[in-house]
Amino acid sequence: MTTFETPTPTVDPAETAETPKLHALIAEFETPGEVLKAAEKVREAGYRWWDCCTPFPVHGMDGAMGIKPTILPVMVFFAGLAGLISAFVLQAFTNSTGMSIWALVWVTGYPYLISGKPLLSIPAFIPVMFELTILFAALTCVFGMFGMNGLPRLHHPLLANDRFRRVTDDRFYIVIEARDPKFFRSRTEAFLGSIGAVAVEEVQD
Repeated sequence: MTTFETPTPTVDPAETAETPKLHALIAEFETPGEVLKAAEKVREAGYRWWDCCTPFPVHGMDGAMGIKPTILPVMVFFAGLAGLISAFVLQAFTNSTGMSIWALVWVTGYPYLISGKPLLSIPAFIPVMFELTILFAALTCVFGMFGMNGLPRLHHPLLANDRFRRVTDDRFYIVIEARDPKFFRSRTEAFLGSIGAVAVEEVQD
């Protein structure tokens, strides 16, 4: 009986290597005016996952990009209000002779009479109310900002691009991410070139 050995297929290492995933296309502009006009055109084209990166704030960029006001101030307001109410309830309960919780449980605080002063006194409560208002608002502001901006993030694909390094010096960039529903590599690259970009490059993940 004759046996045949199945030859082991040889695989090119280049074929087994994972192809880098496209993260975005970056378009370079030379002046603030150019990137401002280009941002308006990107917004009008209907792109959603994109951003502008500049070495300094460009006046009017928020409007050009169509950025809506953040809800962070509203979050901070209600957090401060919660701190204010919490401080008042805490002190009122602590100084009360007794109160009923939902008409089920009767609890007694720890009233401490000093010089005949009233147990429930708003002026005496102000320092703690002020401090908790500031504490709740400040923590919400800081952690809310970090959360809404996706921070902390120790690495970003843009940081590995050599051309993008000039964003801290004298160049302005528009970044359109590959996850955008309207993103098609060749079409998006041609679009960026048509709105005045001096260079368009890929950024890999």
